[in-house]
Amino acid sequence: MLIQLYIKNFTLIDTLDITLYPGFSVITGETGAGKSIILGAIGLLLGQRADSKSIKAGADKCVIEARFDLSAYKMEQFFRDNDIEYDASECIIRRELTSAGKSRSFVNDTPVPLSILKELGEQLVDIHSQHQNLLLNKQDFQLSVVDILADATPQLNTYQAAYERYHSRQHALEELRTDMERSRQETDFLQFQHQELESARLQPGEQEELESRSETMSHAEEIKSALYTADSILSDENGIVSMLHTAVNELQTIVKVMSATGELAERMETCYVELKDIAHDISTLQENVDFDPAEMDRINERLDRLYELQKKYRVESISELIAIREKLHQRLSDMENSDETLKAMEAEVEELHAACCKEADKLTQLRQKASRRIEREMQERLVPLGMPNVRFTIDITREKLGRQGQDKVSFLFSANTSTPLQPVSQVASGGEIARVMLSLKAMISGAVKLPTIIFDEIDTGVSGKTAEKMAHIMQEMGLGGRQVISITHLPQIASLGSHHYRVEKEETAAGTVSRMRELNNEERISEIAQMLSGSDISAAAIENAKELLKI
Repeated sequence: MLIQLYIKNFTLIDTLDITLYPGFSVITGETGAGKSIILGAIGLLLGQRADSKSIKAGADKCVIEARFDLSAYKMEQFFRDNDIEYDASECIIRRELTSAGKSRSFVNDTPVPLSILKELGEQLVDIHSQHQNLLLNKQDFQLSVVDILADATPQLNTYQAAYERYHSRQHALEELRTDMERSRQETDFLQFQHQELESARLQPGEQEELESRSETMSHAEEIKSALYTADSILSDENGIVSMLHTAVNELQTIVKVMSATGELAERMETCYVELKDIAHDISTLQENVDFDPAEMDRINERLDRLYELQKKYRVESISELIAIREKLHQRLSDMENSDETLKAMEAEVEELHAACCKEADKLTQLRQKASRRIEREMQERLVPLGMPNVRFTIDITREKLGRQGQDKVSFLFSANTSTPLQPVSQVASGGEIARVMLSLKAMISGAVKLPTIIFDEIDTGVSGKTAEKMAHIMQEMGLGGRQVISITHLPQIASLGSHHYRVEKEETAAGTVSRMRELNNEERISEIAQMLSGSDISAAAIENAKELLKI
């Protein structure tokens, strides 16, 4: 809960440092004294957008800081998940704004983005202002109220997991149907492409071999001439091979008289064998080199076809053409089997839909059961608040599956026996809506255990005994270590606060400033007497104030 609030240089506030307490506290003050400024400052701490115009005139920076006691609320996991130091007894949140338009946020002196500040703030403080009554217009708010009071979160999580599985596969099914329809329209073209590549009888390495043969045939005469010359030099009667053979024989004849020639003869014999082998290979190549115009035309025609296909399919090799052919084959095969795939996926989606409906039914049952209990408790709460003939019903109707289930929730209301039940936002007056929202908040606070709830003029449109009953409800909400703060103009509510704060304006040499301070008993008597009788405080008002305060 909020235990201390510090504000410096925020609009009309130069410095404010106030201690707050558990239970039910009240804040009073004349209209325009600055109560909304304090709420605005707290709102900034909770992650609302900042405006440099909020900085007090003449100041370079404003600071808003609050200390919270979280020891009863098991929030350690949030701090661990966001890598923030955790101190259950003292959590310090700080927001700084500069005149240059910069904003910085800190939690326990750790800089945090605004999104983290907002997420934390939603778990610490609920500010109920008059505009929040408009939430009764929104069905998602009404549904969330029922879910909170039904303790439906575990079942809602189970349902949403089932819904995500169903929704994901349903989306995949729609994509498959779209792809199948598109594929059916493309079938003829795909079959043509596949047949074209299939009939080309593509073989890996074929292009390289053909290009080599074409190059050889294009230079056949040049190649034959070179091979003939080389063959003549090596193999003629007086060629190198014959002469080398003669030289080997001559050396071998003198080995006995000159042993050193033996090694030379062996080396020359090796050369002779190698050159003889080379001469044979050259002769063979010479016999195989021939220019065949018909073969040349066939090779060039085949190469032209391969180049044409590569250009058409925007690739640079036969291997890529083969890959395209196989991909087309697989796609056509998949298309042939797509009907079976479609049936299997439809069956899977139907099964997931059934599972999702089963979980949605469980969620509906929880909501229906909780709704009957909420109706009874709302009746019990609203009758003492000046609506003896009130009827409050929660209408749950079925709609198509969505992320929140299959239920449409509507709060129906009638304050009179003669008025038919209608949506609460359409028929309830401002005062009636305030009482409905207070009753709902009282129920929610018991279920959620929110540390701090601030009511900004929840008493609008009510007075007298009804206001006193509303104050008792807020007192009840403040039990169990929780903190409820009400900004009020009604003495019946102000008198029931355990702690009473007053916001007031003061004219100083530096201009108008707003102050907030806690009142002692004498000051409370005077404040409530003034709320009862106006600026001229009568003796009767003083006595009435003492009676309200039970002093």
